[in-house]
Amino acid sequence: MGAGPGGAGGRGRMGGGHDQRLTEGPITSTLIMFALPMLGGNVLMSLNATANQFWVAHMLGTTDITAIGNANSVMFLMQSAIMGATMAANILISQNFGARDLKMVKRIMGTAVFFFTVVSLILSLTGGIFAPLILKGIMHTPPKAEAEAIIYLRVVFAAMPFMYFFQFLQMAQRGVGDSRTPFYFMALAVALDIVLNPLLIAGIGPFPKLGVAGSATSTLIGQGVSLALLLVTLYRRKSVLMLRGRELRLLWPHGEILSPLILRGFPMSLQMFIMSAAGMTMLRFVNHYGDLTSAAYVGAMQVWNYIQMPGMAVGMSVSSMAGQNVGAGQWARVERIAMIGLGLSLAVTGTVAAIIYALGPLPLYIFLPLGSPAIPVALHIDQTVLWAFVIFNATFALSGIVRSTGAVWPPLLILAFSMFGMRVPFALIMMRYFGAEAIWWSFPIGTLTSSVLTGLYFRFGNWRNVRMMRYSPSADTPDNPATPLDLADEASAAAS
Repeated sequence: MGAGPGGAGGRGRMGGGHDQRLTEGPITSTLIMFALPMLGGNVLMSLNATANQFWVAHMLGTTDITAIGNANSVMFLMQSAIMGATMAANILISQNFGARDLKMVKRIMGTAVFFFTVVSLILSLTGGIFAPLILKGIMHTPPKAEAEAIIYLRVVFAAMPFMYFFQFLQMAQRGVGDSRTPFYFMALAVALDIVLNPLLIAGIGPFPKLGVAGSATSTLIGQGVSLALLLVTLYRRKSVLMLRGRELRLLWPHGEILSPLILRGFPMSLQMFIMSAAGMTMLRFVNHYGDLTSAAYVGAMQVWNYIQMPGMAVGMSVSSMAGQNVGAGQWARVERIAMIGLGLSLAVTGTVAAIIYALGPLPLYIFLPLGSPAIPVALHIDQTVLWAFVIFNATFALSGIVRSTGAVWPPLLILAFSMFGMRVPFALIMMRYFGAEAIWWSFPIGTLTSSVLTGLYFRFGNWRNVRMMRYSPSADTPDNPATPLDLADEASAAAS
């Protein structure tokens, strides 16, 4: 995966012309410029899902919309199983890159590549085998949509190794301050997916007619081709993230890196898992009200993706930026990043929400067939839910700051309580009295609970004293100023 300028790396030479130190210069403009490609990437991911649903809706019908909605919920759950490890790798890389410890950056990459390869192959195989059981026994997918959902989900599981590794490389690049390159290759993946979708669904020209499976197959091709080209590009740039020659020995996992990757990544994966499990639970509740309500709910969720994108982009940007500053011991700058990130997220997310409200049913015409009776239902769902996402998404900035130090358990507990202590019980109990309306109102209740608790933990919690590794790149905390430790020397000694 190739050594950057400076070979195996000392502390001072960053390597790779697109790598960027986020510990210097103005915060607001740097954060905006770093977040924009990430926002663009989130837009592209949503456009990808939009395109898939558009072609399925207009070429196949409502039953297939329900099928991909149920299958995509399972896919997101499986992606969540590894998301935490990608975020942990991002934090480890950003902290050590900020501390100018490039030897440890390469060691982290070697261990992470091994880990993601093994885990993604296991999940891909088991997911493909148990797809029918998941959709029928757990999701209670409507019978009309079962067969198509199983076909779609099995193709998605086949694509997961490519999707996982692609996602990991993008997070690693952001850890070294490069958010543009991931955006370019995500754009390529989405473009291939959008173009191939109708061709493979309908069998246009030389392409086989695959029906709903064609939508998933186009995703597999787009992700696989983009991943291959991304690797070639990073090698040609001599990115600090790439290993070659004798550095390939680092692909054998090292315990001092694998431990935080798993132990710190697990709570973050569990956090994503809880969100996915809550989403699947809510979809299961919705499925009891029939195909029409299920299709409306799936269409409404597509609109939610767009209002969440700015907050997610700012949150991820803040995490990478703060991680480098934590590694460099610049705590005053970390606090300023938090406040600026919170303000940016509120402003942008609020603007997007206002636009969606003003457009009324127009955005839903993309996701649901024209004239469908599901459109008024979906519009009502969005009008009930969207305003709470503005506040919830703004707190992604605070969560990003907290995660940048390695404090991962309190956010997990906050989310678990908000989802399964508030949202799910409220919906389950109140459906007896208010029907599906209780499901829609459970979302604001859960998201507002999470926002309040996150703000309280950021203000009063001890996250500032947490570190990802036993030997952190910087032992410097607000309560214990110190000089950076030379992890590279310890790593070299351990490898000898």
